[in-house]
Amino acid sequence: MTDQKNQYTRKQGRSGQQPLDFSLAHVMPQAPDMEKAVLGALMIDKDAYLEVCDLLRPESFYEPRNQMVYEAIQQLSMEESPVDVLTVVDKLEKTGRLLEIGGPGYIAELSSMVVTSANIEYHARVVAEKYLSRQMAHYVSVIGKKTFDETYDIKDVIQEADSQLLEISQKSVKKDYSVLGPIVNQAVKIVEAAYANKGGLTGISTGFYKLDDMTCGWQKSDLVIIAGRPAMGKTAFALSLAKNIAVDQKIPMAFFSLEMTSVQLANRLMANNCQIEGHKLMSGQLKRDDWERLDKHLNSLLEAPLYVDDTEGISVMELRTKIRRLIKEHHIELVMVDYLQLMTASGMRYNNRQEEISLISRALKGMAKEFNIPVIALSQLNRGVDTREGPEGKRPRLSDLRESGAIEQDADMVIFLHRPEYYGLYQSEDGSIDYRGKAEVIISKHRKGAVGIVMMDFKGEYTRFENEEDNRIGNRPPTDGGEIIGSSMNNMPFPPPETPFPNA
Repeated sequence: MTDQKNQYTRKQGRSGQQPLDFSLAHVMPQAPDMEKAVLGALMIDKDAYLEVCDLLRPESFYEPRNQMVYEAIQQLSMEESPVDVLTVVDKLEKTGRLLEIGGPGYIAELSSMVVTSANIEYHARVVAEKYLSRQMAHYVSVIGKKTFDETYDIKDVIQEADSQLLEISQKSVKKDYSVLGPIVNQAVKIVEAAYANKGGLTGISTGFYKLDDMTCGWQKSDLVIIAGRPAMGKTAFALSLAKNIAVDQKIPMAFFSLEMTSVQLANRLMANNCQIEGHKLMSGQLKRDDWERLDKHLNSLLEAPLYVDDTEGISVMELRTKIRRLIKEHHIELVMVDYLQLMTASGMRYNNRQEEISLISRALKGMAKEFNIPVIALSQLNRGVDTREGPEGKRPRLSDLRESGAIEQDADMVIFLHRPEYYGLYQSEDGSIDYRGKAEVIISKHRKGAVGIVMMDFKGEYTRFENEEDNRIGNRPPTDGGEIIGSSMNNMPFPPPETPFPNA
């Protein structure tokens, strides 16, 4: 019975409990002969390193001396020096590790293990898999200990487990290259689709025509950052986009609301879609025409494929898991997050908030690429805007993005929302633009196209952005071909000019 107990190593936890360290219950996964075969093959074939360099790192080897030998081979290859028994011995001697690995005799032993490098990739994959198994064993041990330790929050443990498991799984994936031909064919199909759409849309229509002209719609795999100072209308703009996409076009999308509850979000969306003042909905003081509008437009909201999640402080790993499930179950084509700074990276600790925001930003871009959908994230700006003077000073800049320059780096598009009227600026400097009831949608970064400013109408009482009066479908100037440009994503006939607020 005593021997049975001793086969596990127990370690005292902070709570006084004694979780089992399962990683020490068995011999760690390893393949010593395969490790030697790989190293031997690398020293007899000058091209062999190219076969395994993206599969193996020094820590992939279980034997410490094998790690040192592989590191020496890695350094020689990076220096474009020959790799053979003599050069490896020389490199190890220069780094003071030759005696540590067993001297020149061990290197000679490795080179005698194989006579050909024909099977090196197979042997390297076995070594890499054993390394992943060891990582998995360590991961299970650490997480197992924390589940027994009551001083850890179980939600943090779950998030850390999810994060580490993803990291391990990604290490097992070898990125294969693609020949250019098929990729060009895909690009040509996108161009053909844009031509067929007439309006030039290759992505999901925003519902705002001038914005679509500049962006060609929200593109797959893009991370779009929509930023602004408080009171600029970030949530109103996000809800207007959601209304245009999910309600009008019936395109399934997910809205992750970290700031408001789902009921608050629904109330603001009703105000947006039904054009009823928000305070009337909250107080219930609706007039007859308000009830009529509510009755007329409510069904379109009830039937909209818009999936709302109001999990507070959602982590990137939890977000990724939920997006995957929503894609599988509801085929969503776009994700919106309100807003980025309210997210957490995981249960792990970071040196500062800027480092955590950088990880969140990279993770959002990774999700856009992995799931091949647009990810739109709202973001706060720092107070630099408020301290600057004049019309141009109040207009946001890329340097105003809050807490991390990584947001600008990771984003495919950065859009700022700016309402000069909020700062008491009612006309442009040359007097040509009346800013009352207007908002500037400023495209400051666009990897795939133009940058510039789109003017829109802002109806704060309805939590709503609209196309400008002179840009509505009925009044929009024709294209060179005499055709009226509109959203071609749903292939529906355009409503007549007298229809109020079409697709706004």
